[in-house]
Amino acid sequence: MQTLVSSIFVFGMLVFFHELGHFIVAKLSDIKVNEFSLGFGPQIIGIKSKETHYSIRILPFGGYVKMEGEDSQTNDPRAFNNKSPLTRLGVILAGPLMNFVLAILLLAIIGFFSGVTSTQVTVTPGDPAELSGIQNYDKIYAIDNYRVNSWEEVVEIISSKPNQEITVTVIRDGKYIDYSVKTKVEPGTQRGIIGIKTVIQKHSIIESIKYGFEKTFWILKMILLGIFQMLTGKVKAEIVGPVGMVHIVGEAAKTGVYQLLYIAAIISANLGMFNLFPVPALDGGRGIFLMVEMLRGKPVEPEKEGLIHFIGFALLMFLMIIVLFKDLRELWI
Repeated sequence: MQTLVSSIFVFGMLVFFHELGHFIVAKLSDIKVNEFSLGFGPQIIGIKSKETHYSIRILPFGGYVKMEGEDSQTNDPRAFNNKSPLTRLGVILAGPLMNFVLAILLLAIIGFFSGVTSTQVTVTPGDPAELSGIQNYDKIYAIDNYRVNSWEEVVEIISSKPNQEITVTVIRDGKYIDYSVKTKVEPGTQRGIIGIKTVIQKHSIIESIKYGFEKTFWILKMILLGIFQMLTGKVKAEIVGPVGMVHIVGEAAKTGVYQLLYIAAIISANLGMFNLFPVPALDGGRGIFLMVEMLRGKPVEPEKEGLIHFIGFALLMFLMIIVLFKDLRELWI
């Protein structure tokens, strides 16, 4: 039950923010929105406003914003197909961008309540950092003249340089001071350490928002790096489908609300990135057609575009079925 509830919460939130992006930009662009729906299938709850029908449907993993003239020709000046290509592109891209906004928001909430790591440090007595002269609450500015912006960068650089002499630049009382530090090897690993710990900053709105942006960009960087490594054969291709994600969300929910929100942020960033790929039937694919229209000065024939999107959708569904069976087999094992 916990897995079911947490999955509905997470995926409902992801879909809501994605469709809200389309909806807000459509409304701001004076496009007539006929329906805003969370879920597919038979309606559970429905409310009709002046022109938009808001509904919640029985199948929670999905949703849509139905705009006038989106799939058919009409003479209504407020129809989607009668707006400029740039306006339509804005509406299309707003969905994925809202998934990035959600990731930033969730990570900022985590940072505000659980604390944000910083490059301000405390030192362990007798370890290389203290012996070299670094003091408690110094802020690390650079390592070997490389400007560091996060604790993760500090750890990554120092870890990669075991038993090496490094230059650590710190800020103390507004002054920049360089220290030469000899790293040592962490017992049981090959990682370099110098004996420092991050100072956790809690309940700081500015630092939390900054953390949300930095962590989201880091997640997106890791997604692109992972895709590149899969395409170049450096790592094994791994794709997780809905069943696998439900399992991941359920496991995260067992460890606490912060872990659940963190997983939701990662999935939201992945969803936003995935939808921006130039694949037919996805927002990115539709965006490509709109950019082609702007370059040509006229749209691609609706029949051709529709056929390409249909083929793309069919291939995505085929891939989804393969991934579904893979997830079920792995969970069964």
